[in-house]
Amino acid sequence: MTVKKTKTYNGYKPPFTLSAKAVGLVADIAAQMERFAIRMEQSDALRLRKVNRIKTIHSSLAIEGNHLLESEVADILDGKTVVAPIREIQEVKNAIRVYDEFEKLDPFSMDDLLRAHGLMMSALTDDAGHFRRGGVGVYSESGLVHMAPPADRVHGLMSDLFGWLKNADDHLLVRSCVFHYEFEFIHPFIDGNGRMGRLWQSLILSRWHPAFAHLPVENMVYSNQQAYYDAIAQSTKQGDCGPFIDFMLEEIHKSVLQHKGEPLNAPANVGANVGVNVGANERKVLDWIGRNNHITAKQLAETINISQRQVERILSSLTKKQLIIREGADKNGYWRIIEKPRDL
Repeated sequence: MTVKKTKTYNGYKPPFTLSAKAVGLVADIAAQMERFAIRMEQSDALRLRKVNRIKTIHSSLAIEGNHLLESEVADILDGKTVVAPIREIQEVKNAIRVYDEFEKLDPFSMDDLLRAHGLMMSALTDDAGHFRRGGVGVYSESGLVHMAPPADRVHGLMSDLFGWLKNADDHLLVRSCVFHYEFEFIHPFIDGNGRMGRLWQSLILSRWHPAFAHLPVENMVYSNQQAYYDAIAQSTKQGDCGPFIDFMLEEIHKSVLQHKGEPLNAPANVGANVGVNVGANERKVLDWIGRNNHITAKQLAETINISQRQVERILSSLTKKQLIIREGADKNGYWRIIEKPRDL
């Protein structure tokens, strides 16, 4: 059984179907969050929060094409020098500033959304902190995927969306998903819509349960990017964001289950900033080294479909984390995996 939700606020009706699956996920997430909150009170909680913050920033920016590694995000957070494209470093610095303000932001305030966008996109776009003044479309390799509403409608649509978010009586878990989808549909900014939509859903969730401030939901989306885009596309096609609600609730549920577990148990000689956690491309490199420890950086680049320079940086990062070591000469040597990484 499904329930069609079309409650009106100032004429705004975000249509969505709440499936039986979604209802069940809401109930289970609510039950599991208390265990996650207890997990965040264990002796390693401070380091876990930092690890999760690094993973959140890395994942959200990686979805948008930022190539910095988790270890490089950690270095920037610690004020260390990182050799990388200036824009990518700026994106990380901006995200750090926004997440530093996380607890001060009001998820029900459109002014705070604009302020957060100003921080997130500072020095990256001329319209940082302002709604777009022109048309914008979302494109894929096959062409136009979605043409956003005209710029002169953005302020009104966003105002109505915030009114619904603040006043609707649906569970805040559901409202956070609906807001995220509607935000991406409106596409209110000329740039930064993806990272802002994910940030704002996390912010909304943190007002339902404070532990969500430390739960890297973005990392789960990063691991399932295509499914994320497919859920948006399916919702747009149906004119109903039910598929997106199901997807996001399932990702939140998996993230809660994954992060409520045992304390971090990283070896003492592994960098304290990132423990033994690895990003998606780092994990791919480790997997291929496990299959063929004589594989070259060039072969890895071709296999994983990233640049050789990226592979070399990943290998350097994994070596720094003491997860791999190079045995023998550069030409005839091989990689040896020291310790298999595990998820938190």
